[in-house]
This record gives sequence, structure tokens and C-alpha cells, in this order.
Amino acid sequence: NKMPKKQRKFADDGWAVWIDGDDTSTVYINDWLNPKGKSYIDIAVRIRGVKVSKALHVYVPFTVSRDEIKDVSLLFNGTKILQATFSSACIVDYKKNEYTSEIAYNGKTVDIVHISTLEYQADRLADGTLISVDLGALQQFLDNDEAYFSWRMPHKSLDEIFKPRVNMGNALARLRDLITTPVVSEKYGYSIRVNESRLLPEEITRIGAFHRQKLKKAVITLSIDENYELNDSGCYRIHRLEENLYEDYLPKEYNLEDVITYQWNQSREDNLQGQFNFYYNITKDSISRGSMFLYLVLLMAIAVIGDVLADYVMRLIDLL
Repeated sequence: NKMPKKQRKFADDGWAVWIDGDDTSTVYINDWLNPKGKSYIDIAVRIRGVKVSKALHVYVPFTVSRDEIKDVSLLFNGTKILQATFSSACIVDYKKNEYTSEIAYNGKTVDIVHISTLEYQADRLADGTLISVDLGALQQFLDNDEAYFSWRMPHKSLDEIFKPRVNMGNALARLRDLITTPVVSEKYGYSIRVNESRLLPEEITRIGAFHRQKLKKAVITLSIDENYELNDSGCYRIHRLEENLYEDYLPKEYNLEDVITYQWNQSREDNLQGQFNFYYNITKDSISRGSMFLYLVLLMAIAVIGDVLADYVMRLIDLL
């Protein structure tokens, strides 16, 4: 038996996150993987010492414009998504001022900053985009020393590897593959590297604050249709996406049915440099539609030929 056809593709995302004035913060990367459509990524940064912080910087490893950045914090006006996001019952003071909301959970209160109300920068840098948020003007509107900043973007590097590719090889070879290898095995590699200098442009690595202000923790969440398999090594939580909690939160055109969510985290306790590296294999085996169509055509052709032969044999017998 021949091995299934393989379509190997790989995305190696190098992110940079640093906060001028704080080195105990956490970055949350939440990927909505959609191999058959558009994928999206939610970025959230929790700054623990926001009162003494001057700026938030996030380097995105692909180009993104301000028009493509969606402020998902504006969706935190209901208890369902807050329960899903914070894994706890929450009380929200929604839009307590022009720039922030306040959430109480687990015995503490935090500010939720609505980034769309700020004059943040999203500038092209090398092959990506540097998003910078000036925290100075925000200070008078903050009531807590802990704040969350969150937004959603199209995940263009994933869209690129998931993009269908047509095999332009020899027509006879393609026909042979359709007949002999009806199972198509999709295999994608996806790497998330945070603050790893070797994958970042020089414009980032020569910034002093980038090296001084190290993140404390990185949390990665991947959500994908259950028909795809992920290597879940080191995963600390796997669960089916709660449709009733996320129905008003998911990206448009993202099917919330039969979605499995995987979560990983890494801490600076295990990496004193504050660099975090995650790697995933995403696989799916399926029957080629082209092969199914070709088999149907061959069956019909065989049936027609069989009828012709049967008719010919009957006439031959009549002649005898």
C-alpha cells in the first residue's frame, strides 16, 4: 500500500512583548485556527505594575493595520464571556470611564483597557508590525495596579500555510496519485516563539528595554475543529469549547461547533531569560474528493462497458 499524500507546511512566528517599567507581566496568545477559512489570533497582556509602567510594546510577525485590529475588550460587557475568559464568576463595571472597565473576580479587581480608545501606534517594522501603547495619558483613569490589554487580528501567517495549493506537476502523475493514494494527509507545523532574539529583527533586539523588561509567563490557547489532531505534549488543559459561553465572542465565520481547546503555559521560573518556545503539529487524514469523483467515473465507465459486453455476448449467443 502506498503512503498517503502529504502536504507539509510550516509557520514559525516570532513575537516580542515588553513593557517599559514592569517585568512581572503575562502574555496570552489565543489562536482560533481555521484550516478551511480565515484564522484569527487574540493577544492579551496582563501588566501587574501598570501604575509605574510607561509603555506596552508588541511585535507582530506579519503586517497588520489598525483597521484590522479589533478591540475584543468591548465584548466584555456580559458575564458569559467573562466566565469563560477568567474561569471564574465576575462582576463587571463596564465602561466606568472613557478608557477602561473594571472587573472583580477571585477577591481582586483589575482594569480592562479598551485599546480602541487610545492613540496607539501600529507601524511596519521589517516583515512585521510594532504595536506601541503609551500608558502615560492613561494613568489618571486607572484605579488598579493590574490591567489587561487585549485585541484580535487576522492570523496571516497561519492563513498562508493553510492556503490550498494546486499540484501543477505532470497530469498523468496526478491522475495516478488520485487512483493509488485516495487518502490525503494534511500536516502543518506551527511554532510560537516569544522574545527569542534569533527570530526577531535587529530593530527590536537592539532596544535596551526589550532585554531588561522580561515577561514572567506566556499562556498559549489553540482552538480547532475536532477533526484535526494536535500533539498535546505538555498541555495542561484540554476541553471542548463551551458554545453557550463563546457564541457572541468568536470571530465571524468561525464555526463554534465541535471545537476542541488546548492550553499550554511556560514560566520564567523555567527560563530565566524570559523566552518562551512552543511547537505544534496539526494533522488530518481525509479522503480526496478528486479520488472519490474519479472512482465514481471509473465505476460508471466499467458499468457501461459491462453492459456493452453483456449485450455483445447475448447477440453472439443468439447467432449461434
